Amino acid sequence: MRGAQGDLLRLIAGGHAESRAELARLSGLAASSVSLRVEELIGSGLLVEEGSVSSRGGRRPRRLRVSPTAGVLAVADLGGHHARLGLLDLSGTPLVVEERPCEIALGPEATLNWIAASFDDLLATHGPAGVPLRGIAIGLPGPVDPASGRVVSPSRMPGWNNFPVAEHFGAHYDLPVLVENDANLLAVGEARAWPGCETVLVLKAGSGIGCGVIVNGVLHRGRGAAGDISHVRVRSDSSVTCSCGHLDCLEAYASGAALMGVLAEQGIAVGRPSDVVALVDDGIPEATALVRNAGRLIGEVLTVLVNFINPDAIVVGGSLSKAEPLISAIRAAVYERCLPLATRDLEIAVTRSGPDAALLGAGILLLDAVLS
Repeated sequence: MRGAQGDLLRLIAGGHAESRAELARLSGLAASSVSLRVEELIGSGLLVEEGSVSSRGGRRPRRLRVSPTAGVLAVADLGGHHARLGLLDLSGTPLVVEERPCEIALGPEATLNWIAASFDDLLATHGPAGVPLRGIAIGLPGPVDPASGRVVSPSRMPGWNNFPVAEHFGAHYDLPVLVENDANLLAVGEARAWPGCETVLVLKAGSGIGCGVIVNGVLHRGRGAAGDISHVRVRSDSSVTCSCGHLDCLEAYASGAALMGVLAEQGIAVGRPSDVVALVDDGIPEATALVRNAGRLIGEVLTVLVNFINPDAIVVGGSLSKAEPLISAIRAAVYERCLPLATRDLEIAVTRSGPDAALLGAGILLLDAVLS
């Protein structure tokens, strides 16, 4: 949906406006133009008008909201060993969310066909009757070219390089398809939980490490690799070869995969990053020391970004974010090494939106794609 109608629907779906008067104020359109387009949106089944909203005087305006029958969005956040899948309505509210085991190393075709089958299953089981599917979004743990929807030189994703993910899904659904880096989706979903913070760094610490960058309230993608801190070289007493082939990348020391590898060498077997967090909670010193060192290294990398763009907040998500020593070590490194003016009002905290933040971000970006 192009033009003013799409813009008005975005304002309603994003929670920025809920009456015709607010739409006129925020869009800059004349009240008569807004009313005409709202009536068209109501007539097409995309908006409903009901109840009333508060008023500073005079007649109380009626409340506008996206119709629950306007459509659903199918979204997925793919990790190395699992996928979080959901159906959202067009306002971004989750209708159902499930986490299922999934091995990304099986390759793109097997993985994407499994995701498509899982979407079909969710739609058959939980999709509202008669409500159309409007679009598909998938977050991947690797660099994504935003122009082509292809993964470019990912780590620990054999067979995925330059695979046409968007085209693969487009052939199955013939709908708008959004393919995005998982940390970017996390950043978009989390940013709404930080009102007043215009510039936010959102770190995803799980099997890998990624960072989404919100600048002036908007996702900054660059050419698709903005915020990719995983292959920044770090200082260390030893030397480790990263999965990318270079020495001493941050991911080779501080990712969940790296921590699990070191623990395995010490005779402590763990299956996923959340198991590392459990060991920390149980006071296992080997795990605590590794996590604390990971936080220190991540913090040292983030100091460069903090001094460069002066964010309002650094938000940490992903399965490792539940380990308090990681967050404490990040804070210590950033506050110690950054300029006082850069950290004076800087908040460093764990995600406020919880495990569904990336799915919420997928819904926000996908709705833009659908309305465009």
